[in-house]
Amino acid sequence: MWQVVTVPHQGPSTENKALPGARHRTKVTNGFGEASANIRYDCVIRDQQLGNDKTVQKREDKIEMRKQKGFSLIELLIVVAIILIIAAIAIPNLLRARMAANESSAVASIRTITTGEVTYQTAYPTVGYAPALTNLGGALGAACTPSSTTACLIDSVLSNNGNPAGGGKSGYSFTTGAGTVVGGVNSGYTVVAIPLSINQTGIRGFCAEEDAVVRVDPAGVCSATEAGVLAFNPLNQ
Repeated sequence: MWQVVTVPHQGPSTENKALPGARHRTKVTNGFGEASANIRYDCVIRDQQLGNDKTVQKREDKIEMRKQKGFSLIELLIVVAIILIIAAIAIPNLLRARMAANESSAVASIRTITTGEVTYQTAYPTVGYAPALTNLGGALGAACTPSSTTACLIDSVLSNNGNPAGGGKSGYSFTTGAGTVVGGVNSGYTVVAIPLSINQTGIRGFCAEEDAVVRVDPAGVCSATEAGVLAFNPLNQ
């Protein structure tokens, strides 16, 4: 075991005449005799250096944490600018895609109505073609019973021009018109589909009459008369 022994200064005597002015000194001893006191000093210095290193490391860690907090104002402005640019590119494309989908749905609905008209004329020859769009379907939210006034040939949403009635379907409004009447029998009809809001829900208008050819009006208006319908070009021509 290490021991530290302090040797006091002794007055002048015969034994220490050779050491005038001797002072207290520290001995480090162990079981094998006296060792250098520098061992203790070296340990203390190393401990102090280790403590200083830890303090410096803690300061560096705090500085690093401060640097990693949040984004700068410039970075946030750049991110916002990028989002706005992407939105400016994507939103018009999204609107065009939506209008194209609405137009495709309107064309399909026109064809459904023309097919229903042919079936109606066959089922009710004394009436001819349906005098109104509602005669091809039934009431909204109710069971449909086939008759000349509610033939149940198309779905009630289309026959009532949307749900609620008159609100339109897939961005388009649908109406029918009476065609030529011969001997009290409807020998003709017209059906028109126009955008609820031009350049927002759709661009083109579509119409047809008893020849069942879907025609298109680039202005989005079309016509509700047989002669007016024939003035427009067929779709995809």
